[in-house]
Amino acid sequence: MHIAVAGNIGAGKTTLAGLLAKHYGWEAHFEDVDDNPYLNDFYDDMNRWSFALQIHFLNSRFNQVLALRESGKDIIQDRTIYEDAYIFAPNLESMNLMPKRDFDNYLSLFDIMSSLIQPPDLLIYLRASISTLVEHIQARGRDYEETIRLDYLKRLNERYEAWINGYTNGKLLIIDVDDIDFLNNPKDLSSVITKIDAQLHGLF
Repeated sequence: MHIAVAGNIGAGKTTLAGLLAKHYGWEAHFEDVDDNPYLNDFYDDMNRWSFALQIHFLNSRFNQVLALRESGKDIIQDRTIYEDAYIFAPNLESMNLMPKRDFDNYLSLFDIMSSLIQPPDLLIYLRASISTLVEHIQARGRDYEETIRLDYLKRLNERYEAWINGYTNGKLLIIDVDDIDFLNNPKDLSSVITKIDAQLHGLF
């Protein structure tokens, strides 16, 4: 089984994926944030490094999905290959931070890769307001995220909503994280788990 957690920067994907992995006994796969060779450079100069960063993510996530399916294990994944293609890359192109020829090249690669993989059995989307995202980003204190602009987060949120509203690749569960705290409140986590059980096992 392949479960994926999607959401904007700071929505709580890594936290929830870790908690669910522990609860269900799933194997968790997280973004390679600490080992990403482009991330710091990207936030310092988005124009220069946008294409290289997106290609790195595309390659990394494609190989990750292939490995997940081949392992035969129950997996929960922090972020999906689709978010790069439908949210982050087109957002960079629309903000003139990625040249159109680079964007077209990227989409061509994505189309080929996405045709070779299966979508997750369940996609969990964490919906969060800008204020919640900023609160979470500030709390974790990553240096390279200090320069993220509010308008950048807002654009990403708008693209996430458009993508989720048209999502047809499989089962979808939307969790509004503005009014819950699944890390510190066991009742909130239990509520999320109940909703996941309903999606996976048809317990309505």
